[in-house]
Amino acid sequence: MKTNVLKQPLITEKMSMLANQRQYAFEVDINANKIEIQQAIEKKFNVDVESIRTVRMKGKKKMQLTRRGRFEGRRPHWKKAIITLKEGQEIDFFQEE
Repeated sequence: MKTNVLKQPLITEKMSMLANQRQYAFEVDINANKIEIQQAIEKKFNVDVESIRTVRMKGKKKMQLTRRGRFEGRRPHWKKAIITLKEGQEIDFFQEE
């Protein structure tokens, strides 16, 4: 099992609404598969995962205008995993440890 599968939780307004339906989103390693993601979440948060959906997100294009001209580039591509937990379980990202 890879050690750095989970990078960070995605805490947005949309994902806060989906938390009521036991769904949470994480930014994950772009090469991680669903089995590795499930094992990492179950181990870290001590919950049971019901299903996982993954999406490969394209990096945004960025442009900067300077005196020397225009510089173009893009942010890196990344992967998002939306997990659904089994009935009666939840993850609290704001708990104090």
